[in-house]
Amino acid sequence: MGALFRSEEMALCQLLVQPEAAYISMYQLGEAGIAQFRDLNPHVNDFQRRYVSEVRRCSEMERKLRWVSGELPEPPPPPKPGPRSLSPREINILEERIDYIESEIQEITRNAQNLKTDYLSLIELKILIEKTQTFFQDHSAHRKISASVQIYNNESLGHLGFIAGVVATARVPSFERMLWRISHGNIFFKQAQIDQPLKDPVTGHDLLKTVFVVFFHGEQIKLRVKKVCHGFQATLYPCPATFKEQQDMLGGVATRIQDLDMVLGQTEQHRRLVLANIARDISTWMMVVKKEKAIYHTMNMFSMDIVKKCLIAECWVPKSDLHILQQALEDGVKTSGSPIPSILHQVPTRETPPTFNRTNKFTKGFQNLIDSYGIASYREVNPALYTIVTFPFLFAVMFGDVGHGLIMTIFSAILVIYEKKFMKLKSDNEIWNIFFGGRYIILLMGIFSIYTGLIYNDVFSKSLNIFGSSWKNLYDNETLSRFGLLDLDPAEAYTQTPYPFGLDPVWQFASNNIIFLNSFKMKLSIIFGVIHMAFGVTLSVVNFNFFKKPEMIFLQYIPQILFLLLLFWYLCILMFMKWTMYSAVADDPAYGTSCAPSVLIIFINMMLLKESESKPPCRLEMYDGQDALQKTFLVLAYTCVPVMLFGKPVYYMIAAKKRKRYQQGVEGGDVAVDKEEEGMGELMITQAIHTIEYVLGTVSHTASYLRLWALSLAHAQLSAVLWQRVLKMGMGNHPVMSIGLFVIFGVWAFFTLAILVLMEGLSAFLHTLRLHWVEFMSKFYEGHGYAFAPFSFAGILEQDSEEDAAADAAAAAANNSPHD
Repeated sequence: MGALFRSEEMALCQLLVQPEAAYISMYQLGEAGIAQFRDLNPHVNDFQRRYVSEVRRCSEMERKLRWVSGELPEPPPPPKPGPRSLSPREINILEERIDYIESEIQEITRNAQNLKTDYLSLIELKILIEKTQTFFQDHSAHRKISASVQIYNNESLGHLGFIAGVVATARVPSFERMLWRISHGNIFFKQAQIDQPLKDPVTGHDLLKTVFVVFFHGEQIKLRVKKVCHGFQATLYPCPATFKEQQDMLGGVATRIQDLDMVLGQTEQHRRLVLANIARDISTWMMVVKKEKAIYHTMNMFSMDIVKKCLIAECWVPKSDLHILQQALEDGVKTSGSPIPSILHQVPTRETPPTFNRTNKFTKGFQNLIDSYGIASYREVNPALYTIVTFPFLFAVMFGDVGHGLIMTIFSAILVIYEKKFMKLKSDNEIWNIFFGGRYIILLMGIFSIYTGLIYNDVFSKSLNIFGSSWKNLYDNETLSRFGLLDLDPAEAYTQTPYPFGLDPVWQFASNNIIFLNSFKMKLSIIFGVIHMAFGVTLSVVNFNFFKKPEMIFLQYIPQILFLLLLFWYLCILMFMKWTMYSAVADDPAYGTSCAPSVLIIFINMMLLKESESKPPCRLEMYDGQDALQKTFLVLAYTCVPVMLFGKPVYYMIAAKKRKRYQQGVEGGDVAVDKEEEGMGELMITQAIHTIEYVLGTVSHTASYLRLWALSLAHAQLSAVLWQRVLKMGMGNHPVMSIGLFVIFGVWAFFTLAILVLMEGLSAFLHTLRLHWVEFMSKFYEGHGYAFAPFSFAGILEQDSEEDAAADAAAAAANNSPHD
């Protein structure tokens, strides 16, 4: 938890490593994921670096493995854990094996495609012969052509020629028109579409084709017809004209098709067997290749000391992990057998280190919420620690319903309980990944919503009557039956015993329920908002102490917290005083319910220096000396404004004058003074902006917390509408209403999940996020840092898997798109 309070302390380290020991050391560091290396060759081209050939070799192996993976019928199993790195000899053996596997699969695929091409040609020839038998008929010694060409006499038919083939169905109309034009109408075209689609031997897509026969007269037209067929990519087949020859050819084609069927089956079986053997290890090989590529890519960032013949590297490392870095260097030297040890020493620097907050599966989601706003400056207070409690609580204030909170809790609990199973699925659905990544956030939001729902006594817009009621009925049955609405006098009907927990269920039936809840939730939202903002301002003290700026406590924190408390916390105190001082059973009529003042009016009159008005027996002030105290608070609050505005610039101006005394007599001192004066002008402008932003922000931010009240009221009213206008319609005494209730309950459940849980939950989540980013974190959080990005195999493999999933999704979408 200490690491979550602020980012970890980082150290800039310089490593002197022998080239033969660098690979093992980098493998250890990649597994640990603790070092962020800096590029010491920023101006060197990628193709001119030391290990460019190794990176190319790994890229080529990765390409081959990716191609082989695409040939697998099913996704390969996850990689086996790799306990150690591979030696250069083992890498060479793996490269040779990958090359052999690629060539073998290419050869098998090429042979299969050739066989499928031959098979397609035989199928087309078989269908062509079957279709053309309707065009040619044998009768005694004469050859007749179908009814369309019977206009020719027997002598002229002897000089007719024909060409038969297969063409894509989509090209048939254009194909026929072109044949008609090039022959000037001196041909006869006959076609018949193939009923079943054929498979493309290369892509596997369905092909729609049509059998055609072109009758012509003369060699010149024959040449023209062949050119048109070639242009339209039509496949021509030799087709005999007599029925007997057609039957003989058909028998031979059928025999060859049977033989090819058997050969194709054996080829496909052999291919599946080879791919099944490869599938067991391909993920492991891919992981090994990616790791080696990452190692050499990182080693390309190192510089080479030609004199000492060693590699020089610089990296940011958390100070708590320096012993892991030292151990990795020692392991590299020991494994490589190098007689020269690797050297590690810290480099003093004024550079701003990266920000690193160590998280686990529970705190990671909350840290991501903060990092989405901006990476924390180095070593400043991390709001994620407090967000674990404040975020689900403020969400629950807006989403307070036991039923809806229970639905959210059950959903998130399932994700938490079966998280290992869901992690293995590796879904590329972005919405699912967001829900799963924030499962612990949703779990806490659901639990807190159940708690606030019990406070509001709201379960799907209905109340729970657990402890009875603190109100008693003063009317008899006759009176209740005669009048629809009756008022209960708090002085007589209320037992003066507070309800043990939450709201009294009697408010469910009160006609002024909304008025009461409006006042109650609005005041609560202001109280929570002022406490939340005051806590944010107080956290700035922790930053001032840590960065050794004690003067900022007096020049910024004290005037800011005083301005906030003297005005807005005083408003909250008035609310508590009103709740406790005024009662329906008060002995003094001045403190009866009719004399209870409006806190908002008192606050407005206080800001405008206007006196409050009252009528006897009510008092002008809630307590003695109220007017004087309020004016004192107002004067002190306004006095804090110039302190916030001029305190910091004046302090730095005095400090600059002290430094100037030591610079007198030094050459160039005047220039330094001019630069300081210019810097003081910028500081004055910046401080003025921050002061105006804070003063106006206290008003707008306090009003912004009213969204807690608004969304809570809207959520409760939407739930009540679904109960009264939907579910209540199916309730009745007639047996037929049970069937209607079954349907209506489904409608009610759908809208409850879709609107109240999903849409309202998302709305409350976004409003809670805004309250933390703007109203809370703006009081102390700078967010000017940059994230720690260590050299980590886990991060690299996860990023590559996401890219591969996106590529597979794009490929699947392309395959599902229509083709010509």
